[in-house]
Amino acid sequence: IVVLSVCLAAGFLLSILSCALYGNWWPLAVVFTYALAPLPNAVFGRYVSSDPLADVSSSVADVGRFLTSILVVSGFGFPIVLAHSGIITSMAMYMSIVGGLLVYGTIIVYSSLFRAQQEF
Repeated sequence: IVVLSVCLAAGFLLSILSCALYGNWWPLAVVFTYALAPLPNAVFGRYVSSDPLADVSSSVADVGRFLTSILVVSGFGFPIVLAHSGIITSMAMYMSIVGGLLVYGTIIVYSSLFRAQQEF
């Protein structure tokens, strides 16, 4: 847990430094996607059946995964678009993307390690 918290703090630090060092606060909008990205999976993930043989439609869970993927892709695409249009520098873009990788990686590792194990 300590390593995950250090990685999460480093990711947020890189995102904030990408704004503060270059005097442009537009990359801070990416931080909102960090907070919003796991929510659709958490909300719609309850509708997935744990029984692989059950004939339950998981279209609701697929919508949650789709919304999560939109937020993750926009978290990486927004700094690229800002750098391409000249609003932020390329170094701020790199710092924001690396910070996003650290934050999203921490979320993925945490959710996979601490998922509740169901015993039969």
